[in-house]
Amino acid sequence: MATVNITIDSKKLQVEQGLTILEAARQANIKIPTLCFLKDINEVGACRMCLVEIKGARTLQASCVYPVSEGLEIYTQSPSVREARKVTLELILSNHDKKCLTCVRSKNCELQTLAEELNIKELRFEGETNNYPLDDFSPSIVRDQNKCILCRRCVSVCKDVQTVNVISATERGFKSAIGCAFDLSLADVPCTNCGQCISVCPVGALREKDDTDKVWKALANPELHVVVQTAPAVRVAIGEEFGLPIGTRCTGKMVAALSKLGFAKVFDTDTAADLTIMEEGTELLNRIQNGGKLPVITSCSPGWIKFCEHNYPEFLDNLSSCKSPHEMFGAVLKSYYAEKMGIDPAKIFVVSIMPCTAKKYEAARPELSANGLADVDVVLTTREAAKMIKEAGIDFNNLEDREFDDPMGEATGAAVIFGATGGVMEAALRTVAEILEGKSLDNIEYTAVRGTEGIKEATVEFGGKKIKAAVANGLGNARKLLDSMKDGAEYDFVEIMACPGGCVNGGGQPIQPSSVRSWTDLRAERAKAIYEEDASLPIRKSHENPIVKKMYEEYFEKPGSHKAHELLHTHYTARANYPEK
Repeated sequence: MATVNITIDSKKLQVEQGLTILEAARQANIKIPTLCFLKDINEVGACRMCLVEIKGARTLQASCVYPVSEGLEIYTQSPSVREARKVTLELILSNHDKKCLTCVRSKNCELQTLAEELNIKELRFEGETNNYPLDDFSPSIVRDQNKCILCRRCVSVCKDVQTVNVISATERGFKSAIGCAFDLSLADVPCTNCGQCISVCPVGALREKDDTDKVWKALANPELHVVVQTAPAVRVAIGEEFGLPIGTRCTGKMVAALSKLGFAKVFDTDTAADLTIMEEGTELLNRIQNGGKLPVITSCSPGWIKFCEHNYPEFLDNLSSCKSPHEMFGAVLKSYYAEKMGIDPAKIFVVSIMPCTAKKYEAARPELSANGLADVDVVLTTREAAKMIKEAGIDFNNLEDREFDDPMGEATGAAVIFGATGGVMEAALRTVAEILEGKSLDNIEYTAVRGTEGIKEATVEFGGKKIKAAVANGLGNARKLLDSMKDGAEYDFVEIMACPGGCVNGGGQPIQPSSVRSWTDLRAERAKAIYEEDASLPIRKSHENPIVKKMYEEYFEKPGSHKAHELLHTHYTARANYPEK
């Protein structure tokens, strides 16, 4: 590894050739402020907050894009650097919508944090204030252009990571803005609702549609039986909203907090994930054994489903017809559970707490209903659930752990790993393997499909049959995989998750600033906790879940039955990218 010798603030360093000044400074624990920078996503030097002085250079340089070289002498806190950063920040603030007290990102805003760190006490410049209309027509994402600082992080993640490309910079100069083609709303373009734009936004220009008031209203209605279910990725991230380290498992405290909010029952979506494996695994086996359409492609991720409907309609027949686990659970709660408990299904109000903003869009799809009732009434993100807990004055960190409620609170390790990329694949293989082998297997960890690589492949053999599998996470990687399939690549089973890293990195998860996000692999830290929970559980195969067994015995008869298809399966629709004028 070639190295170079440089000096930063009188500190002599030997660093790897090819690093930027920003990267070299970070390795030396020398802080340089950033605003537009996001490692591997947005490295454009646009905001000028990371300016440094270089001996011999005519002007200050953006450290995030300036490469180190032999003998470089760098000053990060010279008077000219400090003044330039202050002036830049004041100019950004001069026309910013400074309604911080009512902003969703208050206390977790990178602009606000920089203003405090740079000791901005008054603004020397009074700019013309923008007055853009609020785009709140999407069921998932609200776009407030008045808070936008033109950092272009959202543009980069949408275009370069997700390859959805529905937002971009428009106009020039002071009129520059971030918007959709033809000034359309996000609701009217092929946005997948994945929310990755929200996760990288440093301010409050992008946020999820807040549905907490709907839940508070339902909880206050004595006529309703309000139940809540939580996805596996929520338990390993919600603690971040209460100051706990990234990847802390908070299952028991989360259940206790939701119970205190007043939900009649707190259920685990993992129970339905096990049910999903039974249905999806049966579907896979039927297609393999009976010459059905291959590969079977998973349908758990609503962002991926919408991406497919818009961009790859030729693969719609490959999609598993299974509803996603929380939608499947909603249908079960308003049928099997309602019957068992003697409750009118119309009086059951189902709230799903998800790591995902696309689930809000999914819950509104008319295809996801049974007997005239929506499977799920409201979807809250992990962030929204934390807001409700804080609003109720609950001391989350000091709660005693509580178990999920019966009869729908039991799940297996196979269901827990749904939260990580490759998890659905591994869970399905655990069950399919035993069916094909006709016996119980001890080796149930398929590590080839684990990890945060964009695309993973594995070939496994059970009962004399080879199953070739592929896993993609992030829509950009999904595009690469699907294009390879169009060019002739063959698989039997494919898992696709819209968000990079899977649900643990969903658009509804706690937002970490770029100073953390750029240098910490959130996906790996949260996924590690997911796999730890899997390993700690006594049952790790979906087909061994006693609650799921009982549901089939008492209600659904068997996986793939007529009743199962009626309640647990759905269909998809090819969608135009832009409305016709």
